[in-house]
Amino acid sequence: MTEPKKDVIRETDAEAVRLAKTLIRSARFGALAAIEPGTGAPLASRVGVATDIDGAPLILISMLSAHTGALLADPRCSLLLGEPGKGDPLAHPRISLACRALRLERGTADQIRAERRYLNRNPKAKLYAGLGDFSFFRLEPERASLNGGFGKAFLLDRGDFITDDALVEEFAGGEQAALDHMNADHRDALALYARHFGRAE
Repeated sequence: MTEPKKDVIRETDAEAVRLAKTLIRSARFGALAAIEPGTGAPLASRVGVATDIDGAPLILISMLSAHTGALLADPRCSLLLGEPGKGDPLAHPRISLACRALRLERGTADQIRAERRYLNRNPKAKLYAGLGDFSFFRLEPERASLNGGFGKAFLLDRGDFITDDALVEEFAGGEQAALDHMNADHRDALALYARHFGRAE
């Protein structure tokens, strides 16, 4: 008689939600996997990452790249986030998001906000963000698989890590002014926050 298969997926708790949001919000890059047109084969590439006001990932990619064509042909994709540290890379937390990619039309409110947030996060991207063959995409998450390290696997719903709330839009309106104010007038406080919360040197 065979023993029943052990369920390795843990119940999602507050700590798992916190870790998922931290991995998504703190990411600067990730591995994007799309479906190659014609073959249906997986096509993976590294992309720069930021997040929209609600936590959905934002990417900036060239229309000339293979993965962009793949997303336009089939918006289903996956985004892997999480930086490996020292030692075994599989011992470090990571999250894989199942998403649908949405190209943001240039000049729309969503695209303008995405560009602002992306460049705040990745300022060096200003060198090519305005080029005609680059576009911003919002990755709409549907679910996620979180691995917090060995023996710490969770399956998350969209609502666990995306903030769908009317207050989000209100925050978006004053976000840039608040950032500019803090950067201009409270540099000492920002340095203290970075050392305390981000363990910056």
